[in-house]
Amino acid sequence: MQRSLRGVLRCLGAKLCRRSALLVVLLWLASWLFLNGLVFVHRNMFSDFCTDHKSKEILQRVCAEYQQGVLTGDLCEDLCVAGRVEYKRCLYYENGKKVMSASWRGVPIVLKSKLENFSSYEALALLEYQDAAGGAGGEEELSPLDVVFFATLEIKNSLGLETGANLTLPRLWGQKLKENERTYSRAELASLWALLQQEEYTFLRVLQDLTHHVAKILGSCGHFYAVEYLAAGHAWDQHIFSLEELTLSPSPSPWSGQEKTITARDMVPRVALSFLEMVEHFENDFSHRLHLCDIKPENFAIRKDLTVVAIDVDMAFFEPKMREILEQNCTSDNDCNFFDCISKCDKTKNRCGPKRKNSNLQVICEKIFRPWISPTLLGAKAGLPLQVALQRAVQECAEMDEGEDARRTRAVREQLQDLLVELIQEDTGHRAEGQEHKIRHFISK
Repeated sequence: MQRSLRGVLRCLGAKLCRRSALLVVLLWLASWLFLNGLVFVHRNMFSDFCTDHKSKEILQRVCAEYQQGVLTGDLCEDLCVAGRVEYKRCLYYENGKKVMSASWRGVPIVLKSKLENFSSYEALALLEYQDAAGGAGGEEELSPLDVVFFATLEIKNSLGLETGANLTLPRLWGQKLKENERTYSRAELASLWALLQQEEYTFLRVLQDLTHHVAKILGSCGHFYAVEYLAAGHAWDQHIFSLEELTLSPSPSPWSGQEKTITARDMVPRVALSFLEMVEHFENDFSHRLHLCDIKPENFAIRKDLTVVAIDVDMAFFEPKMREILEQNCTSDNDCNFFDCISKCDKTKNRCGPKRKNSNLQVICEKIFRPWISPTLLGAKAGLPLQVALQRAVQECAEMDEGEDARRTRAVREQLQDLLVELIQEDTGHRAEGQEHKIRHFISK
């Protein structure tokens, strides 16, 4: 009896030991998986966490490479030597892109780069070939024709323009480089090449010579470029844009010629007109139509003269590139949606059509005008005939397809423009009447 009891106890002890060992192993495995999961999450979610410490380290590396002669630019001396560039704060990191706020000689700027490190950009093949062929090294300079040729090729590739087409933009900027009549050092060319690999830089740098509806590039140092600082819109703000900031100081009115301060509500039709002008410009004044595929308040800003400015053009494409993006395999129309640029699925071929179904104007009406020109924001004016007509025109514009009759599309655009101009004239007329009343009252005294 005792023997059998001891045997049972030994058996139970062995089983308990095995279970304990198994639990220990499982606990260790679970802890290992948990810790590795934390590391993975940290690397993927927090590697782009925006901090002032990291941003300053990035700029310090840029300055170190400038001192070594690796990179250069018209901003470098003030950033790295003279101390005329004052770092303010980190704005955001997104998918490798670094964006910081700074001040350059007292002017607010935004510093941007698609990638953190200069070495992360593809090297210029011409420099590598030169080294392999036994070039003279760091002091070797390249002719303006070399620079024009390679810069033009990169611009064509970046903007998605077809070879052999009427390429006004690359030719224009290539001509400007050629007219400088100077040679370029390796650091200058390497820096230019890093900048040209950034689509947003290329768009802004080229388009700023052709339109006032894009943010201006003010300078660069290596792969970082400085853009004018403008307060972006906010989707969470019912007013979308902080127009109150523009009403603080009186300025001459382009409509009446008088110096006056207008309210934020009075600014709405003027800013809306600038949006219409921008759409018209982007669709008709370049060699190819320019499509905006990410239309939201955060991607636009307003200058003090009430000009609407596109400040983020990472998702802007000329027609050739747009057709290439849209023409993909599909099983339904939902497969043909590329952010705000959509087309239709041809189910007989299972391919998306290369032609965009909607338009810049339609999306702006839907995502900016409709919530902006609404009864809630218009207040007591919402029931006035002119305001009601404008709301209907905006609704019609938001429901319009690009494939509709071109005359109807043009009519909707012109109706919007006429109503906005009438609103401005009405407001200006009321103010003029007030001024006349004050003058008469003063004379009667």
